[in-house]
Amino acid sequence: MATTHFIVHDKKDTVGVIVVEEGVKKGQSLTGWVMEGDGTIAVKAADDIPLGHKVALKDIKQGETILKYGHDIGKAVAAIGKGKHAHIHNMKTKRW
Repeated sequence: MATTHFIVHDKKDTVGVIVVEEGVKKGQSLTGWVMEGDGTIAVKAADDIPLGHKVALKDIKQGETILKYGHDIGKAVAAIGKGKHAHIHNMKTKRW
């Protein structure tokens, strides 16, 4: 069975969460488990991404809502390419 590098709860999610202890490296081919429907998704890492951080599952435009675990977790403050590290440098909450 292939290693699961990240998890996605909802098919509509735009980011997945890295679950391998050592994180992932730029250029690495990643396999994600989509819990809704028990499927998989493949993404190539465009950045090094540590454990617990998010990987973009598609190109996300500046201002676009980011969905994780089926919930709106904020918006992109810069464009985030597919496979890129989605974190505080390119996204923020909508609360303030």
